[in-house]
Amino acid sequence: MSDSVERQSVEVDIACVGFGPAMGGFLTTLTKAAAEPAGENASGSALESRVMPGMPIQLMCYERADDVGFGVSGVVTRARGIKGSFPDLDPAAIPMAQSVKAEKMIYLLDPIGASRRPATLRFADNVLRAAGKALPVGRDHALELPYIPPFLHKGDGLILSLGQFMQWVGGQVMGSGLVQLWPGTPVAEALIESNEVVGVRLADQGVEKDGTPSAGFMPGMNVRARLTVVGDGPVGAVGQQLDEKFGMPEGHHKRDWAVGMKAVIDLPESCTWEAGTVLHTFGYPEPEIFGFLYVHPNRVASLGIFVPSFLESPVRTSYRYLQHWMQHPYLWKQLAGGTLRSWGAKSLQESGMHGEPRLTGPGYARIGEGSGSTNVLSGSGVDEAWTTGVMLAEAVIELWKAGKPFTQEELDGAYVRRRRGSWVEAEGRIAKKSRDGFHKSFLTGLMGMGLTGLTSGLLNVNATAKRPHERIPTLEKYCEGRIPAEELAALRKKAVAEELPLRDLIMNRLGWPEIPYDGKLLVSHQDALLMGGKVQANPGYADHVVFRDAELCKRCGEKVCIEICSAQAITAGEKGGVPRFDREKCVHCGACLWNCSQPRPGNPELGNIEFRAGSGGLHSSEN
Repeated sequence: MSDSVERQSVEVDIACVGFGPAMGGFLTTLTKAAAEPAGENASGSALESRVMPGMPIQLMCYERADDVGFGVSGVVTRARGIKGSFPDLDPAAIPMAQSVKAEKMIYLLDPIGASRRPATLRFADNVLRAAGKALPVGRDHALELPYIPPFLHKGDGLILSLGQFMQWVGGQVMGSGLVQLWPGTPVAEALIESNEVVGVRLADQGVEKDGTPSAGFMPGMNVRARLTVVGDGPVGAVGQQLDEKFGMPEGHHKRDWAVGMKAVIDLPESCTWEAGTVLHTFGYPEPEIFGFLYVHPNRVASLGIFVPSFLESPVRTSYRYLQHWMQHPYLWKQLAGGTLRSWGAKSLQESGMHGEPRLTGPGYARIGEGSGSTNVLSGSGVDEAWTTGVMLAEAVIELWKAGKPFTQEELDGAYVRRRRGSWVEAEGRIAKKSRDGFHKSFLTGLMGMGLTGLTSGLLNVNATAKRPHERIPTLEKYCEGRIPAEELAALRKKAVAEELPLRDLIMNRLGWPEIPYDGKLLVSHQDALLMGGKVQANPGYADHVVFRDAELCKRCGEKVCIEICSAQAITAGEKGGVPRFDREKCVHCGACLWNCSQPRPGNPELGNIEFRAGSGGLHSSEN
C-alpha cells in the first residue's frame, strides 16, 4: 500500500474493528483466557504479548460511534451463546434486559385501503373481516395466529437493549485491564501488503468534507497487528474493502437487505402489555414490511419495522411507514398516549449464508453480521454474531498457545473449522434458501419460509436473487394505473419547486392519510432527530456518504437514497441533480448504500453511492 503522507505507527498483537455483539463475544472470551496465569512453572499471563514480552496480549479495539453502545437497537434473542459466556447471567444486572414471557405473531390487515396488496391478499383480508363479525378473528383489522413456528419462537430468550447490553459488556472487558477500547475512532481501511492484512489505518482528521487536508491536519495512524479482527457490521468500510480486494466466494452475494426503523417509547398507563411481551407482525403497512415490539421492564418498549430490499417500490419512506404501522388499530389501542424516548435505524444484511464473505485471509478474520452469520429464517442475528466472536477467540487462544502464525491456513483450521461444526452453521445452512421466494413475490416468499422451516431446509422455493437496484421500479411504473402520468409529472414539479418530499406527495395521493402529530409519539421526522437521540458528526472528518458519478445522479428519476434515508440526511440537490448530504443528521444506518437505483459501472452488484468510514451518528444508548 503506497501512501506519501508520513504517519505515526503503533504495533499491537491484535487490532479489532468495530464493537458490536460479535466483538463483545470475541473480547469477553479472549480476556478471560488472558487473565489466567501462565502455569505452575511460569509467571504472567496465559497469553503473553509478542510485541511486549512479559506483558499480557495487547488488544486494541476501534469503534466508529462516539461511545460504546451508541446507535444499535432493541432485540429479542434466544441468547444461547451469550448465556454460554455468562452462565450466571441475571437479566436484572443489565438495564432494560428482560426474560421473554409471552410471544405472539399477528397478521395485520390494511385498515385504510392504501396498501399495495395483491388480489389474493385482498380476498383473504375480506374473508377475515367478514369472519370477525361473528368470531374473534379479524377484529381490530388483525389476526393473532394460534401457532408460532418453532424456528421463529424465542422460547426462554432475552429482550435486550443492545445499547445497554454493549455498555455492560464494554464495562466487563475494559474492567479486565486487558483491552484498550477507543470509541469515536473510525477505521478508514485495512493495511494490505503483498495481499496480507498487516493492520489498519485510522481515518484522517483535520480535513475538509471532501477529504482535502485543512488546518490542523492529522494523518490517521497506522496500527500494525499480527491479527486484524473485522467486526464492523454489514456496511463497515473495512469489510467492504476486503470484499472488493479479495472477492466473494463463488456463488455468494450480498443482495438482500433491510433497514430497521425503530423507537423506544414509554408506554401509556392504559397499556396492558406486560414486561417480557414479544410481538411479531406482518402484512402492514405494506405486505413486505415486518414489525416487532418488545416490552422491557418499567413500561418501556422497543418497537419498529423492517423495510426490505425486496419491496418493489421507489417509495421507501421508512419513518412515515413506521408511524402508519404504530397507528394500526391493533397496536394503537395500546400505544395511544405513549411518549417517544429514543429513535434510530440500522441496515441489516439479510443474505444470510448467501452473503458469507471470505471468513479468513492472511492476517485477518471476520466475525458477526458482516461475516454472513445472520439466520434469515428465524430473523435472529445478535446471538449468532456473538457466538462467531467466541469461536474466533477460541481459535486465537489455540493458535497463540501453540505459537502458530495467523496465516489463512492456520485460521481456517482453527476458526473456520469451529464455525463449520457449530450450531450457527447448522441452522444457517437450513435457513440459507428460506427467503429466496421473495425474489418471485411476497406470497411466494412467505410460502418458501414456511416450507423451509417446517422441513428443516429439505424443501425450498428456488429463485435467482435480484440485485438491489433491480428491485426498484421507476416511479411511473409504480404509479401506473393509480396516478395519471400528467398528474405524476405535476407532482414531480411541485416537489422540486417547493422543496417538498416527493414521497409524501405520492403517498397522500395514493390514499395514505397524513400523520396526525401529537407532539409525544407521533412527531415529525425532524422532531424525532431532536427528541429521540442527539445526532452529531465530529468536525474534521471527511463525509462518509459519497455520490460517485454526478451524471448517474442527474439521470436518476427515483432518488430512492432520499426516500430511504432514515434521518433526512440526504435531500434533493439543485434542480434534481446530485443529492445533498448533511452528515449532521446521518445516523449511519447505511440504507443509502443499497437503495441506489443506478448500478455502478464495472460492478453492477453495487450502486453509485459509497459508504465510507465516518465519525458521529446517533447518540443514544437505549436504541
